[in-house]
Amino acid sequence: MAPPGCGETADPCVLVTRPQPQADEWVQALRSRRCDAIALPLLQRVAAEGDAAVAQAWAGLCGAAAPSLAMFVSPGAVSAFMAARPSAASWPAGVRAAATGPGTSAALRGAGLPPALIVEPDAQAGQFDAEALWQQLAAEDWRGRAVLLVRGEGGRDWLSAQWRAAGATVTPVDAYRREAPTWSAAERTLAAKAAREPAQHLWLFSSSQAVAQLPGLMPGVGWGPAQALATHPRIAEAARAAGFGRVAVCRPLVDEVARQVTAAAGSLQSPPP
Repeated sequence: MAPPGCGETADPCVLVTRPQPQADEWVQALRSRRCDAIALPLLQRVAAEGDAAVAQAWAGLCGAAAPSLAMFVSPGAVSAFMAARPSAASWPAGVRAAATGPGTSAALRGAGLPPALIVEPDAQAGQFDAEALWQQLAAEDWRGRAVLLVRGEGGRDWLSAQWRAAGATVTPVDAYRREAPTWSAAERTLAAKAAREPAQHLWLFSSSQAVAQLPGLMPGVGWGPAQALATHPRIAEAARAAGFGRVAVCRPLVDEVARQVTAAAGSLQSPPP
């Protein structure tokens, strides 16, 4: 039996707002779990200005003074950094890679890193974020050690501050930047339909920056009747600040999102207390 498309089940249609290609990957995964889902990216990733910084980071990673660990903030950071890998370079065997969540860990494995080199939050962590990752790393002695932080422009600095306070040297490299997407006519039509029919659509937010794109992409829309599922409490706060009247929080795991779509749809569609 073919997986459902938007409007083919009783549950609301999930609007996956991640950048491509992650949006399509999530849509496929959710549809395989019998969820309505369709991609509506609110961000696009483009190469950051100054590719020389990424090239220099690769040279340091493969050199004699390689860092103890390379931290990747997102799957996009992995793909952008790996896309700039010199043809003769391979990941150094003694350098671990850190990820804040399962999507980034999967991207690292997909890039060929052995699982034994990947550090990530405990699978049972309440949230997948920098704080949860630091719980796995804080007990180590970081004095005099070097960390490479691969991120997008304007990334959060909390984890860098922890490492520096513990005595490490942190070198950030901006591998990409985030921009508002250029929507196709079909995407504009879908967004307008979601605004007109809030009870039939569920916005899945995985980034506060994605939420911040909505006023520019859809000016004048009142989001009070709309419903959203956010993959972190900070993102949920951003959705509420944007005016969404119904917001739930769920970890960024496909099975958990799929359960929320079905089990929490009723509470999401009911008026907020």
